[in-house]
Amino acid sequence: MSSIKIETVVKQKNRMGECPTWEERENSLVYVDINSQKVCRWNSVTNEVQCVSVDARVGSVALRKCGGYVIALGRKFAFLNWEDQVVTDISEVEQDKPNNRFNDGKVDPRGSFYAGTMAEETAPGVRARQQGALYTLFPDCGVVKQLEKVDISNGLDWSLDHRTFFYIDSLAYAVQAFDYDMRTGMIDCCSCRPVYKLEKEEAMPDGMCIDIEGKLWVACIDGGRVIRIDPEAGKRIQTVKMPASRITSCCFGGKDYSEMYVTSAYDGLDSDALAKEPQAGEIFKITGLGVKGIPQNYFTG
Repeated sequence: MSSIKIETVVKQKNRMGECPTWEERENSLVYVDINSQKVCRWNSVTNEVQCVSVDARVGSVALRKCGGYVIALGRKFAFLNWEDQVVTDISEVEQDKPNNRFNDGKVDPRGSFYAGTMAEETAPGVRARQQGALYTLFPDCGVVKQLEKVDISNGLDWSLDHRTFFYIDSLAYAVQAFDYDMRTGMIDCCSCRPVYKLEKEEAMPDGMCIDIEGKLWVACIDGGRVIRIDPEAGKRIQTVKMPASRITSCCFGGKDYSEMYVTSAYDGLDSDALAKEPQAGEIFKITGLGVKGIPQNYFTG
């Protein structure tokens, strides 16, 4: 693994960088800074970063087939027209839970957008438990709740044969799997089974993606690493240590999907920690992993 190289591609620091998504048609990486309430796009050709400010914390962004993006912000699903920076609300969930917000999200193999919620902290390290849920926004803009009693809805992806949904509820400190029905776009909530329980030094699981070999890559927030999991064996098979501790998510990209892009955060670090971590909040590119990823799905609504 000596050929692995980690470099910064976005030096503009993010308070809570999240949900990196490779947009092939723009040669760009789209991502969010949750706590700065921004959706951003880094162009890999020009090295330019553009950001659109929104009116709430934005947990996730995904590609829309007809152009622009679908986003989950506050407790709403919405469309973002990048050219005119207009946000159009689609639907609101959990109106009875004003302290909740959307977190990570991703488009499934059918073209629907999955995104989950979580309770905000009421004090450092203090949050109401099991207040979140996982939702699906279908292409007709109908919304269905897939899971409930979730703590921090986070990383998600689908197996290469589209039969399994992989999911992270961060406070479970584990990756879980569910049966997924490609015909309906629904998961079987009764089919939950463990895939991998994180070790102590790996800290808490956050974002996740899958590679072309069907292995999972999990970002470990406060663990300063990305780990590769074999979901069949339930074992970690690789660890890539990163130059920042608060590693939040990852995706594959580049012209042949052989590059991995990794987001990080500086929120949650005190002044001493920030002095030791000058790269906290940057976005990194890993090359030399020896495996490729697969293209992102597009929301078809």
